[in-house]
This record gives sequence, structure tokens and C-alpha cells, in this order.
Amino acid sequence: MKLDFGCGPNPKEGFEGVDIREFGGKVKHVLDLRGKWPWEDNSVDEAYSSHFIEHLEPQERIHFANELYRVLKSKSTCTIITPHWSSARAYGDLTHKWPPVSEFWLLYLNEEWRKNNAPHNDEYTCNFSFTHGYTLHPTIAVRNIEFQQFAASFYKEAMQDLIFTLIK
Repeated sequence: MKLDFGCGPNPKEGFEGVDIREFGGKVKHVLDLRGKWPWEDNSVDEAYSSHFIEHLEPQERIHFANELYRVLKSKSTCTIITPHWSSARAYGDLTHKWPPVSEFWLLYLNEEWRKNNAPHNDEYTCNFSFTHGYTLHPTIAVRNIEFQQFAASFYKEAMQDLIFTLIK
């Protein structure tokens, strides 16, 4: 089973759509992901979510990560795309919740890191490893790698989306 969380009217090809709205019957699983998920433990082969988690409150993001970890099979992945915190895309839609999603949040999704650096964060039950990257603004994406790295470090709007893959 492959699930697209917060898919809206256009679920990713090859994935079953999950959303709080049915969008004219285009969504297979109509449910509120802020509650308990209906899938069994270790039952999901792959997951995807594009421009959804930024609509969740911080506590709801923790719940999302914990439930995702519960339902994914061992070694399965979830690719998540969200506006980068340094882009106006993170702030323009007033339904986005504060704070914007940051790369630093990914560390909290790893049990060993939490144990060593944030032992007070006992609400997390997930233990993901991860990779991450970015989509660059089109005028920066065509430049050489050295300029791209400089822009990513110092220019607002250089990075538009944060893309990360969580690995169970």
C-alpha cells in the first residue's frame, strides 16, 4: 500500500489519496490525520506528502510523525515536501501554521538524537533516519554549484521547498 497524505484533488500517481475532504470522489481515504490512523502497524509500503504538514500545528506534526512511523513497514520511506522556512511560500498562505518547518525538526524525529540532545521531548515515539534537500529558485538553479551554495546560505528566497525523505 502506498499513501499520499494531504493529497487534495490530485493524488500522486500510483498512490492512494488521503485527505480530510473527498474532492469529488478523487480521495480514497477521507479522514482527519490529526486523529488515530486506521491502518495497521507496519502495513504501508511507501508514503508521500506534498504541501500538507505546514498546515498542522506543532503538536499535530509530532502526532503525524509518530503515526507515520507506526504504519510504515521497516525500511519504508515517506517523501515530504513543504515550503522552506526562508521562502515567502512558507508565510503567504495564512492557513500555514507557525512555526514554518525547518531542517532542524528532522533531528527530533530520530530517537538517538533526542536521547542525547532533547531528553525532555518524550512525546515522540518515532525513530526515523532521513535525507533532505531543496528546490532552488529558478534563477539560482541555473547557476553553478558554488553560486547555488552561496545563495542557499545567504539569500532569502534562494530555496523554495524543503524536500526530505524519512526512513523507518
